[in-house]
Amino acid sequence: MMNLAEALSHHARARPTHAALIHGERTLDYRALDAAVERQAAALGTLGAREGDLLGLALKDTIEHVILFYALARLGLVILPMDWRWSDEEKARIANHFHARFVLVEPGAEVVGLPCVAIDVDWSIRAASASTVAAYPRGGDLPLLVSLSSGTTGRPKGPRLTHHQFFRRFMTHWINLGLNAGDRYVSATPLYFGGGRTFAMSVLFSGGTVVLFPPPYEPAALAREIARREATSLFLVPTLLRRLLELEPQQAAPLQALRLLLSSGSALHPDERRAIRDRLCARFSEYYASTEGGGVSLLTPADQETRGDSVGRPVFGVDVEIVDDAHAALTAGQVGRLRYRGPGVATGFFGEAEDDPEAFRDGWFYPGDLASLDEAGYVYLKGRRKDMIIRGGVNIYPTDIEFVLAEHPAVAEAAVIGVPDQQFGEQIAAFVVMKDPARLEELMGWCRERLAAYKAPRWIYDAPELPRNSGGKVLKAKLVEAAKAPPPSGDER
Repeated sequence: MMNLAEALSHHARARPTHAALIHGERTLDYRALDAAVERQAAALGTLGAREGDLLGLALKDTIEHVILFYALARLGLVILPMDWRWSDEEKARIANHFHARFVLVEPGAEVVGLPCVAIDVDWSIRAASASTVAAYPRGGDLPLLVSLSSGTTGRPKGPRLTHHQFFRRFMTHWINLGLNAGDRYVSATPLYFGGGRTFAMSVLFSGGTVVLFPPPYEPAALAREIARREATSLFLVPTLLRRLLELEPQQAAPLQALRLLLSSGSALHPDERRAIRDRLCARFSEYYASTEGGGVSLLTPADQETRGDSVGRPVFGVDVEIVDDAHAALTAGQVGRLRYRGPGVATGFFGEAEDDPEAFRDGWFYPGDLASLDEAGYVYLKGRRKDMIIRGGVNIYPTDIEFVLAEHPAVAEAAVIGVPDQQFGEQIAAFVVMKDPARLEELMGWCRERLAAYKAPRWIYDAPELPRNSGGKVLKAKLVEAAKAPPPSGDER
């Protein structure tokens, strides 16, 4: 099994002048990229970094970030991706938790008390004078990176992912998404973030071109960049796609030429998917994925017409099951715990003496989602297991209520949570982002007409926006805190 950085050396020989990375007015072909990776790897070696050491990577979304990423991989080092925008306290906590030997940072961003290496002018001089690196360390089961699955809150969890597991994820991209050496992929999400990083890596492994266009940016500017670069593929989280839907038709026109527009991070409402296909790109697909497992299922444009309330069917190499609390498989249509397995799925957390049996069990990964499968193999998410509401002993799935709320023409987004209640155990609260705030009072009646009485929200909060993480997922813990404030007026049920 190859070290993933070897692919760059192959492309440097096979297609040396083909553009590998573009950022603004700067372009790096594969010959120059491979040489830069070699120099940076040699410089890292002068610091005493050795195979198996864990190093933090807290750099902006630049060509240098990509070069250093592959230089770390080239040496067989374990990469800890970190957001350069985190506070010093967040960086120190994450780096110390995973025992990072040191952290690569932007000039002037050194953290007091944390071993840091600034990628500055002095570093460039060191790299220019460093000798070459020895043969590539083995690939396969060599750890590549620790991909944070819980951000910087709570106890950090880092799935350990190997070179081979990423290679198998790339295979899924080739087979199910069609990414290949002819792609010009626009990287418009942060590189430290799982999806943004992995799709860029996949295109580079294939020998395609990655155009760096990191946030923040205006939606119209992204559309212009797509046209300027004659881009073929783009990945965005739902929050960014919703911003693109606000563009005028002539502004959004460049997206129509994309061969692939992909979304992941959280599910979109069927009406949103339809609007994206009609107004942005007809070749829009939705990818259900996780940090630990990579891609799980794909909802194609055709599927969206017939199975719009699902997240598609499992992708190549991934097995999906729905099980009960005793881990016994359930039949089609039954709701239970979703689990999946495959050669690209992590098998444990980095540095953990014992893996969490709630997450990894008998070769399966449990993402914490509740779901069902139909006879044709389509996956239907019912929400997070921890978010399931139990009211009066009855299981209530927030997605059922969110779906109904999102169908109201005045609602832009909706999120539903359970709040403690002495009589029923939990009551239902909904947070909505309104397109037309004046119609908020209609929502109670709207829900009563379309839901069983016990599923209708007791309270509906008007929110300016929903709190989200970098992957676009709603942070429901923050909504639970917000719901502790005095509830909005309205009748009680």
